[in-house]
Amino acid sequence: MKKMVILLIIGDMVCTALALAVAYLVRFGTVPGAENLVSFTGAVQIVLLVLAVIFSSFMVEFYNTDRELKLWERLAYSVVSLGVSFLVLTSIFYLVPELTIGRGLLALALTNFGILQLLWHLFCRASFYHPGLASRVLVLGTGPLAREIGGLVATTNHNHVLAGYFGCPNEPVYVPSQHIVGNGDGLVSAALRERTDKIVVSLSERRGSFPLHEVLNCKFSGIEVIDAPSFYEQLTGKLMIENITPSWFIFSNGFRRTGFGRVIKRSADLVLSLMGIIATLPLLPFIALGIKLTSPGPVLFRQVRVGQGDRPFVLLKFRTMGVDAEKGTGAVWAQKDDPRVTRFGKFLRISRLDEIPQLYNVLKGEMSLIGPRPERPEFVEKLKEIIPYYSERHFVKPGVTGWAQVKYAYGASTEDAIEKLRYDLYYIKNMSLLLDVIIVLETFKVMLFGRGSR
Repeated sequence: MKKMVILLIIGDMVCTALALAVAYLVRFGTVPGAENLVSFTGAVQIVLLVLAVIFSSFMVEFYNTDRELKLWERLAYSVVSLGVSFLVLTSIFYLVPELTIGRGLLALALTNFGILQLLWHLFCRASFYHPGLASRVLVLGTGPLAREIGGLVATTNHNHVLAGYFGCPNEPVYVPSQHIVGNGDGLVSAALRERTDKIVVSLSERRGSFPLHEVLNCKFSGIEVIDAPSFYEQLTGKLMIENITPSWFIFSNGFRRTGFGRVIKRSADLVLSLMGIIATLPLLPFIALGIKLTSPGPVLFRQVRVGQGDRPFVLLKFRTMGVDAEKGTGAVWAQKDDPRVTRFGKFLRISRLDEIPQLYNVLKGEMSLIGPRPERPEFVEKLKEIIPYYSERHFVKPGVTGWAQVKYAYGASTEDAIEKLRYDLYYIKNMSLLLDVIIVLETFKVMLFGRGSR
């Protein structure tokens, strides 16, 4: 599905250039020459236009491939997206007049882009999700794991269709019998007959039942073979921790962290956290006043959390609860509509403004801007005993925001911790600058719409 998103974004970049060229042609009867486009001002204008429309499209979730929009919904969101782009660009042009694109020309270019983008996205979705172009998936196995993978293929909005299940000796049957293929013949014959593009190995127990030679023949026949945890990761953006073995972690791609990558990430943390502190300085007196007026006690809240390498550190936040909120209960999970949260504290949590002081933790090197959320020691010790691979999330610095925070609601139980760990391990496995940028953009959406707060 990443390919689909990349294709949409690249197409939108091309549509932006075409839209601007058409706007010039309609407005002035000519298109700017190459010398104008390669000039510094011309290049910056195009880059700003591209970034603005992609940012706005991201905010209205045009790149969310799991979301189905009706035509009228897409048109409505397109108007919102173009309006946001216009406001962002005119604000930039007001601050830097040398880069200005005339408002008439800009409005015409954005209108052209909206039309081209609509046609491009509709074409991509019609092509990508056409049943004849879908990847046919044969699930090897009939047990509980196979049932879960088959259900994932059937219910997840991706370019896959279920070709059926292929049973193996001694494998229990947990799947509908009418979907089992084979009829006594081998895996290769069944896969070719069902026009299989991908085989997902989903055996509950491989020893003594794994058809090694037949799977090899399928591989040599051009059929992709993948194990269930890797397929689950591709479709969901998280890891199937219950069915992952240590050898899977060892031999799977990912978990690469180079010295250069660490330097870049740390440099970005320092620069962006410092910029964030400077940008939010005007808000701090008002936040402090709001906290003081609604609840007696200190403005800042300090709490011990577990950081990289299981080392404890003191996390800073603006206080959102009354003083001694856990005096009678001890450490407990935050709940929905938590009565301990003050009225102003609820606003701070929804807007995520309560987390501004954590930028100081980032400056100190105790946290990163992006990473798994740090948990309290009391919870960590319990979760280590219950959840496999929980300690692995502490191999990287905790973050102010992260993949789990933008993909899943606020954790308030052991079950939530398991679900968030799936996302945390996915992030650690696939850490990259691109993924960090996506998380930052998703965080903006969370802050704007107040999703996942408690």
